[in-house]
Amino acid sequence: MSAGTLEKISGLLGSLMVSVFVLGLAQGISAGFAGFWGGLPFWVICLTVLPLIFYDLWDTCFRKAK
Repeated sequence: MSAGTLEKISGLLGSLMVSVFVLGLAQGISAGFAGFWGGLPFWVICLTVLPLIFYDLWDTCFRKAK
């Protein structure tokens, strides 16, 4: 298996694991004592940071180098 393929697989796996963890945490905060309005700032942060994670994955692993 080439280094590029291994980098892509591990990058996708790591990004998906972080996404599942962070979104599960946000759902748990919103469903628990904080309620929807208490968890809303965390949701905003999550939905701002997760696209940055996937952009970095795309930029690092999948974009064609010039």
